[in-house]
Amino acid sequence: MARKMLKDGEAPLVADDGGTYDYDLFVIGAGSGGVRGSRTAAGFGAKVAICELPFHPISSEWLGGHGGTCVIRGCVPKKILVYGASFRGEFDDAKQFGWEINGDINYNWKKLLENKTQEIVRLNGVYKRILGGSGVTMIEGAGSIVDAHTVEVTQPDGSKQRHTTKHILIATGSRATLVDIPGKELAITSDEALSLEELPKRAVILGGGYIAVEFASIWKGLGAEVDLFYRKELPLRGFDDEMRMVVASNLEGRGIRLHPGTNLTELSKTADGIKVVTDKGDELIADVVLFATGRAPNSNRLNLEAVGVEVDQIGAIKVDEYSRTSVPSIWAVGDVTNRINLTPVALMEATCFAKTVFGGQTVKPDYKDVPCAVFCIPPLSVVGLSEQEALAEAKNDLLVYTSSFNPMKNSISKRVEKSTMKLVVDADTDKVLGAAMCGPDAAEIMQGIAVALKAGATKATFDSTVGIHPSAAEEFVTMRTLTRRVSPPSKPKTNL
Repeated sequence: MARKMLKDGEAPLVADDGGTYDYDLFVIGAGSGGVRGSRTAAGFGAKVAICELPFHPISSEWLGGHGGTCVIRGCVPKKILVYGASFRGEFDDAKQFGWEINGDINYNWKKLLENKTQEIVRLNGVYKRILGGSGVTMIEGAGSIVDAHTVEVTQPDGSKQRHTTKHILIATGSRATLVDIPGKELAITSDEALSLEELPKRAVILGGGYIAVEFASIWKGLGAEVDLFYRKELPLRGFDDEMRMVVASNLEGRGIRLHPGTNLTELSKTADGIKVVTDKGDELIADVVLFATGRAPNSNRLNLEAVGVEVDQIGAIKVDEYSRTSVPSIWAVGDVTNRINLTPVALMEATCFAKTVFGGQTVKPDYKDVPCAVFCIPPLSVVGLSEQEALAEAKNDLLVYTSSFNPMKNSISKRVEKSTMKLVVDADTDKVLGAAMCGPDAAEIMQGIAVALKAGATKATFDSTVGIHPSAAEEFVTMRTLTRRVSPPSKPKTNL
């Protein structure tokens, strides 16, 4: 039962030691996890405050903004750019559908950049209004922890304020990093890539993850020449190997030059641009070099070591299954904990935290069957286990169903780019363990498939479901022919 929410000016909260607290909960970081945790806690009657850095599209130790990485310099602006880049292919395809496009189609990068910035400014305001409407006190500045129940906020003018609180929630997210090679100062991260004043004509990208393949698609779609370098033989390490091959093929099909098994060793400034040297001795010139090789938890300035909050070797905060740190009154959610670094996962973790601490419920996050999407062009989306993961865990044989087909639209446009779908099934139980799709609208389709997997759907459930025709999605319920049966690696017998 929610207790009466305390208002400013009312009697302060009584602490366990007989002292008083200013707040029930103080949240450091107003990104997706911090906002969800604070407003949910406030909904249970808690008196809540949250601190966040001043708004800016490019983050730093002293710049951030309500909405966090996802809204300001991540998922949202990235998806806007993906939309913009997708039109090039649509214009090409349109000709076979009767659209007569004569002459050059001009593109105005600054127009897209202006509209993108307007949207993230709007969303920054939306997040502030959501917090205000929930009764959460907003404080601008950088938060650090003084002790188990005290947060110090350094405000933009340099002044400091201290606030006492029964619980502290850290939701400071993560930040893009630069690879330590000579000339690294000439490279940019995804922060800057989303706010470039000029669209590059020649782009080099180092990395094989989400951000790397997405920006490769964006810049190529907007007309740039793109070279993508990564250490492995395929991009998107950790995803299903078969789907990784599909993505690589599609990237090449769209004109992106792939350089697998290749790293960059040096950058230098020349009159013609940035000279890029690879570990194979090759050289090329680029207008922009993007490092998309990973992110680091935003934990450095929080004073964690001094108060006894444990972190791992990369600075990620260690938490238990309820998001509690090594200090009982301090909690952490989202990318700063480096569990599954996705916005919806941070939302889940924050909701579970608030329910557990303030809602009278004991709820821990469920990381099984978390869907995700990579918004390259066309996108990849997955849920559940990859074939490799399923094989590593399997006690029974696996049944693998795949379908690769030419979408109806491509049969008219003549675009040579197939959609691929995949289901991984336990041979004994018939349970669907994983699903994947690479093709148009993959994320929209996979969200529905994720519900089915979460509900424990079997292959028979899929087979008995009536499809929507004509659609790509119906392929998931019409894959009747087995592609292959795979046996798990033999395990040594033991008497133990």
